Amino acid sequence: MQDTAWEDYETIPLFIMQGYTTIVSEMAETLKELSLNNITHIILQAGVGSFAASIAAAFYHLRPDTYPKLIVVEPENADCLYQSVLHTAGEPQRVHGDLATMMAGLACGEPNPIGWDILRSASDFFFSCTDTISANGMRLLANPTGGDEKIVSGESGAVPLGLLYELFSNEALHDIKEELELDDTSNILVINTEGDTDPDNYRRIVGEG
Repeated sequence: MQDTAWEDYETIPLFIMQGYTTIVSEMAETLKELSLNNITHIILQAGVGSFAASIAAAFYHLRPDTYPKLIVVEPENADCLYQSVLHTAGEPQRVHGDLATMMAGLACGEPNPIGWDILRSASDFFFSCTDTISANGMRLLANPTGGDEKIVSGESGAVPLGLLYELFSNEALHDIKEELELDDTSNILVINTEGDTDPDNYRRIVGEG
C-alpha cells in the first residue's frame, strides 16, 4: 500500500491521508482550542506530499477563517513539489535522477496529484533544502536549551526545525523571513515524523558532529 495516487489507484491513498489527520485530532485534544488557535505558522516536510496535504487540510477544516501560514520543505534532489510550483501551468512535475539525499523518507520524485491539488492552493512557501538543513535540525532537537526535552529525530523528521533555524539565522534569508511574517512572537508548529531510523547516520550527525 502506498500513500501516493495515480489513475485507478486513489481509494487507499485517500484512506491513508485521512489517517494522517489523526495527528491533528490528537494535537487538538492535547493543546486544547486556545493553543491550537495560537499557531501562526506550520512547517511541513514533504515527499510525495500526502502527509503535508493531510495536515494542511485538517488545519483548514479546524481554522478556515484564521488559517496559519503554511511552509513546505523538501530535499533539493527530490523537490518535486517545489518544481511543480515553479511550473508555469502549476502542473505536478516529476524530478529525475537518483534523488540522492539522507532524508530517505522524503526521497520522492513525483507528487501525489491529490496532495498537490491541496498544497498548491494552501501553501504560502515551498523550500528546497540541502541535507545540512536536516542535520542542523537533528542536532537542535538532540541538544535543547533550557528545560526542553531531548527529542531523537531522524533526517526526514528534523528538516522543518532545521529550516526554521536557517530562516532565523541566515541573514541572506532575511527578506523571506519578513515576507513570511516570522518573528519572536510567532507560534510555529513542526511535526517530527521519525526517530533514528538510520542509527549509524544519526550517531555521525548528532554524536560526532
